[in-house]
Amino acid sequence: MDKIEKIVDSKFRFVLVAAKRAEQLMQGARPRIDTEATKIARIAMDEVLDSEVTWDYGPAPEEEASQETAEAIPADDSDDEAN
Repeated sequence: MDKIEKIVDSKFRFVLVAAKRAEQLMQGARPRIDTEATKIARIAMDEVLDSEVTWDYGPAPEEEASQETAEAIPADDSDDEAN
């Protein structure tokens, strides 16, 4: 488990990355490692553990978009009106 945390930030992300890679293998992508494993999921996990699969968080959200979302959510003032 320590090896997973050195490669990705959590076990959950490890599963997500391996699952995405397994989908690619099922669609015909060639394995990036030589392995005795025959199951696609195991091959994908081994590739992630061997750092053969890269990942990132994607582009950062735009600052302007997050401010618009905050402004679009009205404050709940119903308690003030009831008193």
